[in-house]
Parts: sequence; structure tokens; C-alpha cells
Amino acid sequence: MFSGIIQAVGSIKSRQPKGGDLMLEIVAPGLGLDQVSIGDSIAVDGVCLTATRLNKDSFVADLSKETLVCSTLDRKQAGDPVNLEKALCLGDALGGHLVSGHVDAVGKLLSRRDDARSVVMTFSLPETIARFVAPKGSICIDGVSLTVNRATDGDFEVNVVPHTLEATTMGRYRGGTEVNLEVDLVARYIDRLMGGDRGI
Repeated sequence: MFSGIIQAVGSIKSRQPKGGDLMLEIVAPGLGLDQVSIGDSIAVDGVCLTATRLNKDSFVADLSKETLVCSTLDRKQAGDPVNLEKALCLGDALGGHLVSGHVDAVGKLLSRRDDARSVVMTFSLPETIARFVAPKGSICIDGVSLTVNRATDGDFEVNVVPHTLEATTMGRYRGGTEVNLEVDLVARYIDRLMGGDRGI
């Protein structure tokens, strides 16, 4: 589990196809890899990956076909920046919301506009997850926990404060940027308990 509070911005060092899967090496300065062990989980742009090899300032992870189909990581190239977060430990502060690292859909930035010192961003909302997104609810965008300002059947809006713009990759977003979306866990389970049958 993760909190959606980004701990470092890293970058893709290399990508190596592996029999239909993909192996990524990710440079992770400032993440504290000295406290990570082989087999630990690290969220990369909101995708929960398992560290299979550790180097001084980078780690290696395997990506399955499912991960490549359901996220933006298959489009990442060497040098591309990524948001990073280590898995929560019992007792850690939950500054964002509970995030599983299981991406539900890929969205796209439709527009951005300045709002005082913040930026309001509007993203496309895939039909498969629209019912899980509600105003003042939580959503995870590329691993970042954010509050939904407004939501329709086709898009949603968030307000991104200056710290988030500087401490994550969101400050680099431009129109058309694709992002990983994960809906709130609570909304997912309530839908299931209420008999929702269009599972994601």
C-alpha cells in the first residue's frame, strides 16, 4: 500500500524487452534505496513494481504484459521522469489516501489553467471508472494523491498546489499528456457491495 505522497522524482535509465515483458532500470536519487530490499514494492508513476535488483542509485523491476497494457509505463523512454514512492510501513503517516498501486485506467490532460499560485488541470475520465470519481473524493494521478474538484461522465478537474507542481512530474504536464489513474479503494468496494457489475 502507498499514500500517494511522492517521495522523489526519478528517471528511466534503461528499458530492455524480455520475451514480451519489459525490464526497467530506474534512477532513484533521494528515495533512500539503502532502506529498500530485493522484493520490496516501489510505486513508479502510481504503478506498484517489485524491486528485483538494487544498485547504488537505481533499481530494476519487471513489468508484465498486464502492466504494460493498463498503464503508461510501456511508453516511457530513457530519461523520462517518474514519480516514486516506497511502500508504507505499519505506523507511517497517511498524508494522502490509501493507494494500492493498481492502475485502473489511463487518462489524458485536456487543459490546464493558472488559478492564483496553483494550476487547475482537467483530465479525461474513461467511462470504465467514471462512476468511482466524485467531487471532493480522492483520486491518484501518476501516483499523486489529489482531491477531485469537479467530475462529469467524461472528465474531472483537480487543483494542483505549487509544492506538488515542484515535487512531482505534474509541473511538466502539457495538453495531451497521458497519466495513470487509480480510483479510491473505498469507492471501488462500495460499488461492489451495492451490486455494481461493470467491474474494472
